[in-house]
Amino acid sequence: MAELFKNLYNEEYIELLTKNIKEEFSSFKTQDFTKSIFNKQWKERELKDRMRHISTTLGIYLPNDYLQSIQILKLAFKKMNFSYGLENMIFQDFVEVYGLDELEISLDALEAFTINSSSEFAIRRFILKYPQQSMKQMSLWALSSDEHIRRLASEGSRPRLPWAIALPLFKAQPKEILNILETLKDDESKYVRKSVANSLNDISKDNPQTIIHLTKEWINFSPNRDALLKHGCRTLLKKSDTQTLELFGFTKASHVSLDNFSFNDSVKMGEELAFNFELNAKENLGKLRVEFALHFLRKNDKHNKKVFKISEGIYEKTSKEIKKFYSFKPISTRVYYKGLHRLSIIINGEVFKEVEFMLF
Repeated sequence: MAELFKNLYNEEYIELLTKNIKEEFSSFKTQDFTKSIFNKQWKERELKDRMRHISTTLGIYLPNDYLQSIQILKLAFKKMNFSYGLENMIFQDFVEVYGLDELEISLDALEAFTINSSSEFAIRRFILKYPQQSMKQMSLWALSSDEHIRRLASEGSRPRLPWAIALPLFKAQPKEILNILETLKDDESKYVRKSVANSLNDISKDNPQTIIHLTKEWINFSPNRDALLKHGCRTLLKKSDTQTLELFGFTKASHVSLDNFSFNDSVKMGEELAFNFELNAKENLGKLRVEFALHFLRKNDKHNKKVFKISEGIYEKTSKEIKKFYSFKPISTRVYYKGLHRLSIIINGEVFKEVEFMLF
């Protein structure tokens, strides 16, 4: 069985943390701190709860003066093992918990703590409380020589960052975010460009026409930028948005036929749905985006559509055979319900085939 994420915070990590803090703050009560961390509730705490428990407990054992505590933590942070990327986010969490009333000190701390880690979650509380000042700082971070700091500008301002609080102001009006993304769209770092793409994808969910218009302006400049745009438009592509598909060269595939389709029309819970088909044309198949959609039966007897990409490319041949499987083994991110489901085969945004199957 895979190790639980919450166990990333363990005795080894706390020992390293206390050692590094003690070296910078001799009055730090390492034994008392460690005992407070591993209290009776520790085993029941999940990952984020453990992170918050550690950061709030640090506030009890560090000096009452916030600036003094931050200076200690900055020095200790530099000594941490940076393979602990996620675990080290307790430093940013400390800033979020104790520093909301100290904007200048906290922004400086988040800049320091984002190196080899990420301050993307903690910065959002400051954006919500101080939108103008925080976004001004984010614009400056976008010009940094350090890729981690530049990425903080794009990732921290995402309107729908997963596992984080949303930014309603920028979901409604993303102009300030787009100004940052404009600066970073051709960044030399793939790490940063991926973040820019994720932010574009977030924006497309609330402002699709904004992203379509932006794509028209930015596309066909360089392979890196085109790849960024395509990743940023992934939700629009999965929604079969005609304008977006055409921008990436996926026009209506009226020359293609879907033949010899077969599938198992009943699937046992925990087993696989198997299906296969051929794509044929009198000429070369050309540029195709081939997807399948599953319309999952939900608890309320309605269906929820989920699109999965099968293949994509320029096919200089007249025929292509496709075989695909989907597993109905239990997973933590989706609950399956027995009953009638649907399967759709989609080519360049158009449904070529749709069938029903029973999950039992």
